[in-house]
Amino acid sequence: MGSGKSSLGRLLAEELNIPFYDLDTYIERQENLTIAQIFKTKGEIYFRKIEHEKLKELLAERKAMVIALGGGTPCYAGNMELLLENGKSIYLQYPLEVLVDRLWIAKEQRPLIAQLETKELLEDFIRKHLFERAPYYMQANHRIKLEYESLEEVVQKLQVLLQQG
Repeated sequence: MGSGKSSLGRLLAEELNIPFYDLDTYIERQENLTIAQIFKTKGEIYFRKIEHEKLKELLAERKAMVIALGGGTPCYAGNMELLLENGKSIYLQYPLEVLVDRLWIAKEQRPLIAQLETKELLEDFIRKHLFERAPYYMQANHRIKLEYESLEEVVQKLQVLLQQG
């Protein structure tokens, strides 16, 4: 959350002239509900099941594409293994303080963190999730350490990374 996966993915796909999919948006369209509504009305287990099915559906197309995943996607239902078997995965690794700064500004639009009243609580939330998810994130084919680069600078770095294999 807050790494710019959707914005970066869209720009990268444009540069590479291939399709772009935001997995959460793809799920929302298929389910005709927002992710927050799915969590609230059907629960996280249902969401993770649908998330896995829709990821498999996209990967089954076996064509070049960029997919922006939710932060939890690699951590459930064998999704990380699925990603490693069917493409290249990239972990956009930002320092904690950068994520806190980005998310604090936009927290009202994010149901999981909207209720957090201080930056310290937000930092604790992010730190906990990064700690829990790190074993999955670290399996990515590529890790790219970032800080305050512009979207365009990150897309250039990603293109170089992908060209190197």
